[in-house]
Amino acid sequence: MDAALDDVFVDDITFPGTDGYALAGSLFLPRGTKRHAVLINSATAVPRKVYRGFASYLAHRGCAVLTYDYRGIGGSRQQAMVGYNQPKSLIGFKASMSDWAALDVAAAVRWMRERYNTLPLAYVGHSFGGQALGLIENNSEIARAAFVASQAATWKLMSPPENYRVFALMNLVGVPMSRLLGYAPGWLGIGEDLPRGVFLQWAEWVSHPRYLFDSKLPALANFAKYKGELRALSFTDDPWATRSAVELLCSGFTAVKPEVLSVRPADVGVKKIGHFGFFRPEHRDTLWRGVAEWIQGE
Repeated sequence: MDAALDDVFVDDITFPGTDGYALAGSLFLPRGTKRHAVLINSATAVPRKVYRGFASYLAHRGCAVLTYDYRGIGGSRQQAMVGYNQPKSLIGFKASMSDWAALDVAAAVRWMRERYNTLPLAYVGHSFGGQALGLIENNSEIARAAFVASQAATWKLMSPPENYRVFALMNLVGVPMSRLLGYAPGWLGIGEDLPRGVFLQWAEWVSHPRYLFDSKLPALANFAKYKGELRALSFTDDPWATRSAVELLCSGFTAVKPEVLSVRPADVGVKKIGHFGFFRPEHRDTLWRGVAEWIQGE
């Protein structure tokens, strides 16, 4: 275990998915008393290292924090048998977005709940990470959920002209390419390489008027099981997670009254935030502090 910045210990670990698949994670621990447990759930095609700064900040405030990679992403992508530290090809790798929720996110919740069973458990979801909360069967274990740019990502609710670009990229380029290659390559502009099934399900949901709510997933019934507090941040310069898209996702949590906050970059003294900017360290004393205080009930 290594001492990290901000007076925090960081330990790289593995834990089993619901089906036993080895998932890579990083556990951030305060030197002092642990008062809360927090699970950070990534956006699509985004490795856990992106959330390291925010996780360290939360740990510095007394939280035990877990970041992790979904199967096929970052440290949860299997290594090739030949070559030095080379990832194994995703061709033939079986995974979908609904698998990520049921097999990976649900397992991470269970792992944190079992390890820190005396602490209130909070859930931070970035983009897909927020969507997954509604799909997991054990979301009742969560006391508070903070969504960061998390939305029902139908292309019709994205800002123009980005909505047309996304629709064309996913359906006219990404779908044929992933079917041809057997996976979706990151050089399409989507982030990391994605398993074929993940990308195809994502493209299907993006094309629906109500995103995943227009699918026939039995797991949609789990949205109504969540009864904790829910706050969702929407950034006015984010073309993907527009306020309408954030509100549509939140509307699925029928047992609670989600709080949706619109944040302008000028509100926190910056020129842009967008879909990923929340996790930049420049927001330590503004956005990070606000979410941390809310998570900890301060």
